Amino acid sequence: MNLSELQKKVMELANEKNWGTKPDDVIFAEKLALLHQEVSEALEAYRAGRLTGKDGVQEELADIILRTLHLAGVYNIDLEKEILKKIKLNYDRDWSNDQLYKDRDLRNKNKPR
Repeated sequence: MNLSELQKKVMELANEKNWGTKPDDVIFAEKLALLHQEVSEALEAYRAGRLTGKDGVQEELADIILRTLHLAGVYNIDLEKEILKKIKLNYDRDWSNDQLYKDRDLRNKNKPR
């Protein structure tokens, strides 16, 4: 299943559960806040060392994707197309994370227990 097919499934679920399927049905800021909540829950799970299982990092990352697909679907954004454009843009950039983090190595701090 590709991302566009997943987005379609999420929108079918949104319609069935009355989560809103068009801009007039939702409050954009509220949907972004809920997305932020899922990101925070993923961080909490990571810090607690819960990588799998209920309320683990895996589940929270899935929630982030689901909420993102829903919001994109509401605003008729072809997220698969946008992600592919962004990947190309990142390939074409002249910098890398190694350049950004050359004076500090934050990438391996706070690994879960």
